[in-house]
Amino acid sequence: MLGAAIGNIIGLRGADGQKARPCAWFDHHSTYGTATICTAAVGDWILHGCSQSPAVFLQKWCRRYPHPHDPYSLHFGSWLWQGDPEPYGSLGAGAAMRVSAVGWAFNSLSETLNFACDSAAVTHDHTEGIKGAQAVAAAIFWARTGESKAFIRDNTARLFGYDVGRSIARVREGYRFHHNSPDIVPPALCAFLDSETFEDALRLAVSLGGNTAAVATITASVAEAYYRGIAPHIKQKTLRILPDDITAVLLNLPT
Repeated sequence: MLGAAIGNIIGLRGADGQKARPCAWFDHHSTYGTATICTAAVGDWILHGCSQSPAVFLQKWCRRYPHPHDPYSLHFGSWLWQGDPEPYGSLGAGAAMRVSAVGWAFNSLSETLNFACDSAAVTHDHTEGIKGAQAVAAAIFWARTGESKAFIRDNTARLFGYDVGRSIARVREGYRFHHNSPDIVPPALCAFLDSETFEDALRLAVSLGGNTAAVATITASVAEAYYRGIAPHIKQKTLRILPDDITAVLLNLPT
């Protein structure tokens, strides 16, 4: 389950990854960021049976990596060091970026939505922050269980009210940098829905510009589930970049 990490690595390169061949997506500057660390934290929470608050795992992992390539947001960075952390009403896309393990782990949509909410609400307890995480987890659940893109598009609109029927060309018009979930999750899902392969999904995601790290992380998370895996050469290059402890979590999650 490396999709989120791959999207994060490529997204941090920015839009220069749009036209590059997949083999050129990785170089000595390539690195992972906050989304990968937080994805590992949520994955570790799931591997431990969700018996403790996800806040325990987010604090553990992010304290282990206190200075990522893209710094933690001001509110999240403060939350990490609180003794009794409380959510801070965020509607940012962070919860949607870290949720992918939830989409893989459960056998029903209701479980997926409930645990996606739990994974988000410890920080992103705003309705939109939770909704973004649930929408991404649901899309992964539907993708891995064989639902069509039409099904994913229609049910995303029905359950979450997101407009994901636009072509990526239409989304790209006037698109700019965003932090909030309602401005990132729908375009990321549009990039997946408009794609033909995992690699194509990544190119479309970074082609939007703006917050490419966030968009590509989400797009690749869903594309991995839909396209049934990742090309070996992309997987190998990703594993060379990730620390062993993050790799151990992502490779041990159910797929």
